[in-house]
Amino acid sequence: MPELPEVETTRRGLLPHVVGRAIARVEVREPRLRWPVAKHLPRVLANRRISSLERRGKYLLFGTEAGTLLVHLGMSGSLCYLPAPTPPGTHDHIDVHFDDGGALRFNDPRRFGSFMLTTAPSAHPLLKNLGPEPLGDEFDADYLWRTSRNRRVAIKQHVMNGRVVVGVGNIYASEALFRAGIHPRRTAGRISRARFEPLVSSIRDVLRDAIEEGGTTLRNFVGGDGKPGYFRSSLRVYERDGSPCVNCGTEIERRVLGQRATYFCPRCQR
Repeated sequence: MPELPEVETTRRGLLPHVVGRAIARVEVREPRLRWPVAKHLPRVLANRRISSLERRGKYLLFGTEAGTLLVHLGMSGSLCYLPAPTPPGTHDHIDVHFDDGGALRFNDPRRFGSFMLTTAPSAHPLLKNLGPEPLGDEFDADYLWRTSRNRRVAIKQHVMNGRVVVGVGNIYASEALFRAGIHPRRTAGRISRARFEPLVSSIRDVLRDAIEEGGTTLRNFVGGDGKPGYFRSSLRVYERDGSPCVNCGTEIERRVLGQRATYFCPRCQR
């Protein structure tokens, strides 16, 4: 699944190509996504100009005079800018055509993504209960420590909870906990305040590093400019079970936690 760095990479790749562009028409070839694409969406967006492109968690928000186009990439989706028309492939479900001949193409093999219009994005049911952004000022050690008090869940599940903080998915939670030296199964409410400082720093660092390297190439992810991410080559524990720890040489272990594969060093992480 595309996680926060992949979505941010997509946003940055698309930004110079779509903001300021006028939409000529929207072509919906397959409306059966996670939520059906509204029949009126092409009509409402026609002749509207994209004024902004923001990200909230794993959602992309395209601002227009008609409202905000809210896009989620689902499990396997991607958005790419095409400078000139090209024949659509099997899973190319939506094209947003611009007046200069370019197009924004939405590809989603599993159809778990979404394409919907809203006039009140902050109050939308998909966004209104989201926690703070991990790279924003609201997310710090004090905040994460306070939200963990009296919580009996594992710390990995706590930081992956979108109501606590958005966008820290499975890959980056595993990597951040390794950098912070915290065992992913440790109970969140029993971790001392002091240990949340390196954890927050590690979450920020691992996300920034992934964004700079264009995200993690998993299956068929590519950014908005059509280029793959390269952070996979920098992963220290994720999917490295059986390999030696880069710090101490101990064999990396894999366990299932909250129905998700979890990777850690049993010696470095306590």
